[in-house]
Amino acid sequence: MAMDEKGEKDEKDRKTFEQALGELEKIVAEIEQGKVSLEESIDKYAQGIERVKQCRAILDSAEKKIQLLAKGEGDSLAPAGELQDDDQPEA
Repeated sequence: MAMDEKGEKDEKDRKTFEQALGELEKIVAEIEQGKVSLEESIDKYAQGIERVKQCRAILDSAEKKIQLLAKGEGDSLAPAGELQDDDQPEA
């Protein structure tokens, strides 16, 4: 059974950010509806914490990739400028 648990964990680790976030939103909605028992709420809370950890890990990895891509000369990040809204005229 230990192998099943590990295989199950490996599968969870491969979720995309969107999948993990979607599961987290579902868990939160189920708890907020108040239709689950206290014990089930605690289990769902624990599942939610795992999804938050997954989302943070994915975001941290993405941030590191962006920092590597955005490095300018001298190993410092160089601002690329600001995004402009389509509704605002250029100054």
